[in-house]
Amino acid sequence: LKARLAIDYTCANRLGIVDGKLTGRLLGDIVDAQAKARALVRERESLGLDRSRVIGIGDGANDLPFLQEAGVSIAFRAKPAVREATTHCLD
Repeated sequence: LKARLAIDYTCANRLGIVDGKLTGRLLGDIVDAQAKARALVRERESLGLDRSRVIGIGDGANDLPFLQEAGVSIAFRAKPAVREATTHCLD
């Protein structure tokens, strides 16, 4: 999805795939809510960006910590609690 949509930065769990099929295993460390928030802050600071220049997109409650670190936060097909906590919503 990152390459297909030309997204600059992503932070997500990586699924294991063998012979084109999911293995049921994750590659690397588990990316939880706090890891996502830390990654966004790290990238934002490394680029010297103000919070207002950052867009975050998420769909679940585990995305709220990092969405709060973005100036523009987008709930994508999210539940009501996430939609209420973001600046924009896409259904």
